[in-house]
Formats: sequence, C-alpha cells, structure tokens
Amino acid sequence: MTSWEIIHKAFEFIAEEMGVMLKRSAMSPNIRERMDHSCAILDAEGNIIAQAEHIPVHLGSFSVGVKNTLKIVNLEEGDMVILNDPYISGTHLNDVMLLAPIYYNGKLIGYVVNKAHHVDVGGPSPGSLNPYATTIYEEGLVIPPVKIIKKGKLNEEIVEIIRENFKVPEVSLGDLNAQISANLNGVLRVKQLIDKYGLDRVLSSWAKSIEYGRSLALSEISKWNEGSFEDEDYLELDTLKRIRVKITISDKGIIADFNGTDNQVEAPFNAVYGVTFSAVSFVVRSLIGKDIPTNEGFYSVIKVIAPEGTIVNPLKPAAVGGGNVETSQRIADVTFKAFSHSIPVPAASSGTMMNVMMGGTYKGKYWAYYETIGGGTGGRPNKDGVSGVHVNMTNTLNTPIEIAERHYPILFTTYRIREGSGGKGMYRGGDGIIRAFKVLEKTKLSIMAERFKVPPWGLKGGENGKPGRVTIIRKGNVVEEMPSKFSTILNPGDEVIIETPGGGGYGSEK
Repeated sequence: MTSWEIIHKAFEFIAEEMGVMLKRSAMSPNIRERMDHSCAILDAEGNIIAQAEHIPVHLGSFSVGVKNTLKIVNLEEGDMVILNDPYISGTHLNDVMLLAPIYYNGKLIGYVVNKAHHVDVGGPSPGSLNPYATTIYEEGLVIPPVKIIKKGKLNEEIVEIIRENFKVPEVSLGDLNAQISANLNGVLRVKQLIDKYGLDRVLSSWAKSIEYGRSLALSEISKWNEGSFEDEDYLELDTLKRIRVKITISDKGIIADFNGTDNQVEAPFNAVYGVTFSAVSFVVRSLIGKDIPTNEGFYSVIKVIAPEGTIVNPLKPAAVGGGNVETSQRIADVTFKAFSHSIPVPAASSGTMMNVMMGGTYKGKYWAYYETIGGGTGGRPNKDGVSGVHVNMTNTLNTPIEIAERHYPILFTTYRIREGSGGKGMYRGGDGIIRAFKVLEKTKLSIMAERFKVPPWGLKGGENGKPGRVTIIRKGNVVEEMPSKFSTILNPGDEVIIETPGGGGYGSEK
C-alpha cells in the first residue's frame, strides 16, 4: 500500500470515529441504537475526501449540501454552522447538519460534517414527518445556515430557539451536543494526522485519492454495456405518480435523466435534488463490485438531470419530509430497473422505509418516537434475497424492543419474519417483517410508507413481492385496514400490526 493510500484510509477511520463518538454520546434511541447519522471529511472546496459507511441518503447529499452551504456562510476558525433547510442541506428537516472548518496554522484546509436524524424538529405531528403536509412549513422548524458556535463560543440564542421548537428538547439538545463533539473530535484528529505526515503530503494524498476514485470508478463502468436505458416506477399518492429515468452509460461516466417524471405534489413526497443525487449515486456504487474510495472522484462520474418543479427536484416551499425516506427508495428502485436493461441487477427490494411516528404525553412529559422497519431484498442473479433487513437508502438498525418499551408507553406483541412475502423465482425475494405493538397511553400515530398498491417488482420472470399492510385492532376487536399514509389517535390497548413488503423474485422457477 502506498503512502497516500495509508493517509486516505486514516481519514476514513477519522470519519468512522466521529460516528462512533456521535452514537455513544447521543440521547435518542434513534441515533444511539438505530445509528441514524452520518459523517464525512471534505477539502477546502467542499469536495468529499472520505466518508464513513453510514446512511446512503445522507452521504450522497453531503456533496450537494456542503457546497450549497459554503455559498451562504463564511466559516472562520472556531466556527460551526447548523442547518436543516432541505433545499440547502439536501435531505429533510429531521436531518440536522453541522459543518465545521479545519484550520491548520491559520490556513483553511477543509471541513468536517455530520448529519443526524432528530426524532422531532417541531411541527404538528410527532416525529415531524407529517403525512398531510402540503408545504415545508407544516413539517417543522426550518433552520437556515447559522453559526451555532462562533469563534469557539456556543450561540445560546440558537440553542434557545431549538429548545422552544423541538418537541423533546432535552433529547434533541443532547443529540446536538453529540454532533458538536463529533465534529470537534474530527477537527482534532485531522490536525493530529497533519502533524504526523505534514500538510503538503496530506493535501497531495487527498488529490491522489480523488483522482484514484474517479479513474477506478470509470474503469469499472467501462465494463458495462454502453448506451441509454430507461424505465419508470410509481409512488402511491392520491393517484400513482410516475418517476421516469433514462440512464446513459459511457466511458465518461453515468448520466441519469429524470425528464418525464411527474410534477411536484402538494404532499410531503417530493425529493430535493440532494436526495435524488444520493439515490442514483447509491445504485451506481452498489453495482461497482470493487472496493473503491467513495469520495468526490467517484461522485464526479455521475451527472443527474432532475427538472425543477418535479417530484425529484421540487421548488420551495414544497413539502419534502417523505421524499427523503420514501421517494428516495423509489428513485433507487427505478434506477436499478433502468440499469437492468444493461447489466445484471437484483429485483426490487421492499421499496419502503415503513416510517412509524408516535407521540403524546407520558409521565407528565411529551414523548416522540420514530423508527423505520426493514423488509426483504430482491432476489439476485445468483442467490436469494435477504429477509428482514433495512435496504437501499436506509442503513439503520432496528430499535431494540427492550429500549423502546423502557422509554415509551409501548408494548410489543409480535416481531418476526413475514414468511412467504418474498416473490417466487429461480432466486426468491427476501421476506418482510411483521412488527406489532399496543400503546399503553393515548397516542398519535402517523405512518408514511409505500408499496401497498404497487408491489416490489420481480425480474427475468420472477414474481413480485407481497405488498405492505398496516392493520389497527381497536377496542371491541374492531379491525381497520389502513392506507400507506395516515395519522390517527390510538387509545390504550389499541394494537398496530405492520407487515412490510418482501422483495421481488429473480428468474423463472425451474
């Protein structure tokens, strides 16, 4: 291994260490247990140098969000900026982003950044993912790029604004402190590495790693069939909404053109450009089998054309909360589907994060709970899909039942594989999950999900996976079949049964 590779690997480990510190210091189970956070290191121009293996929808958006932010703020030594405006940071309001500069001997040499999904950032719905939002203002507090730390001193005014708007402030501020600490540790580690290797050598290694990432990505892409390949998939809103993409593969890289996609909607399922770029990047990175640096060199080989005013690049103030968690999955699905006309790819995965948001008053305090539930992956060209995992644009863990029951008025009644939900085929799709619970106090429940009407598709003769389903059993054994997006009030003893989709099958059965 050459010296620049050693230095590059060291920076990847710094990003990983930032994530470990964030996770261990956080207050919310969503970050501490589910690891819904991401970290990266960038150069002075905002190019990604190294990133941890965290959340795909976060990581791809850093390339967009940091550069957007640097156009707005000037960060001096000892500063740190906070923001969650999706039209700048590139995801949705729950993902609070903190960006800090790295100065070495008075010279700006780069940045550290992290995003963490805060369980509630205000707004009318627990978890701040509002199924009925028509604008971003109905989703939560919008924070533009502002300095939460100025020359090493915490900006208490910004902290007070957060305290008075986030519905679980003691948890949110704990998570925010964890984010600040992770960035400060990242800055310290980068400086220590420069002390060890020298500034010129580190900067040279950054440039070499970016060039290597680009050349290796292009080398792998050159093995794919050249040409243009297109397909479409659908979101389940008031009517089916089309997402269409044309993928062009050449020796210069990948172009993903979303012309033909439906216009933005008055619902929270628009995906800002950063989400769309992330989803396409995730697919390309997944299809490259080799271990390559996932840095600006890799991202530079991907061009995304997303017409303004569409579901995949809306105009502000369109609501975007579900675009990050649900539309991102569909963008990944349709991108895989278009690539399937050129190279072998898996059948569709469960295609939803199956977002569960709950909240209310418990023991005299407001509580908010958020989790996503995994499903099945699609059958692959050479093996079955995987059952009961988080797939594609989410890379989180589940919330352990013991932790959820200890903190919230919830009693889990079922948690098992949804056997037989994967599509049949030469290689079966993975099965989804059945996760059910009763509430012990009056609770507001919201669900944002997909693949209830349009099931995960099979490939090459494989059958579709079973669609998702949510059932509520109320007092007196009254059974309600619920849609994929809703809010409702649960009374003590009401049971919610969630069944996530299985993946599509691959190939005809023998």
